Amino acid sequence: MQIFSSRVARQGQALFSALVLGLFCWAIAPGAAHAFDNPELLPEQPTVVIDLAKSLTDLQEDGLNEQLTQLESETGWKLRVLTQYDRTPGRAVKEFWGLDDRSVMLVADPRGGNLLSFSVGDDLYNLLPRTYWIELQTRYGNQFFVRENGEDNAILQALGSIEGCLRQGGCQVVPGLPQEQWVLTLITSIVGGVVCGFAGQPRRGTEGFAWQWVLIFSPLWGILFLAFGIGPVVTRTSDWLPLVRNIAGFLAGALVAYLLPGLIYPPSSSSET
Repeated sequence: MQIFSSRVARQGQALFSALVLGLFCWAIAPGAAHAFDNPELLPEQPTVVIDLAKSLTDLQEDGLNEQLTQLESETGWKLRVLTQYDRTPGRAVKEFWGLDDRSVMLVADPRGGNLLSFSVGDDLYNLLPRTYWIELQTRYGNQFFVRENGEDNAILQALGSIEGCLRQGGCQVVPGLPQEQWVLTLITSIVGGVVCGFAGQPRRGTEGFAWQWVLIFSPLWGILFLAFGIGPVVTRTSDWLPLVRNIAGFLAGALVAYLLPGLIYPPSSSSET
């Protein structure tokens, strides 16, 4: 019993020492108490762009100040831009800009996995749903896009998409069809065609095309072709060429899958009488 009590006492002392050490390290950590509210980093003059990370050129910053100010005066929507790296004004920027339910703040910070993040007012979700902001972030803020186009172009193109959608009364998806996204829709269209072609293969000697099986498998190939192959194209661009290519890919996949068994296993010749 005495041994058990001494062990409990030692464990308690060790836990207390670790707690004291942790509190001491937290107290002496540089800038820890001011990490989320640094109003001294804010500019003295009113501006809609605070470029602490120097992601934009002076010309780009001046152009954005004029462009976003004009947008606010014409539509009432506030777009604000904050770039940061090792310094951030934190919560102080909300009061500086007077952010409200009709405001969007784009934050560009290269320290994370994605350059862009957005602080969105509640009123904007009526025009631009949450899925729009997720797609906008993944399209223009991903590391591959930033590496190929630069931080400045990532910021400018994201802002251009937001402004265009606000001026036209809202968007359900981000306008424009990037090459990599179109390739994905083409692949799903071809796979949908393959499923449809395999389903249509005749299962009886006199049957030319198995429509019943095509209808049974229609939820599968229909989702692949219509939802994932055609839907993303027609909702993001009015260009007819990607649409025609996806339809052609579907038809080609269906034709190859339908004819493949006959090419691999040709019908045997009639036996001699």
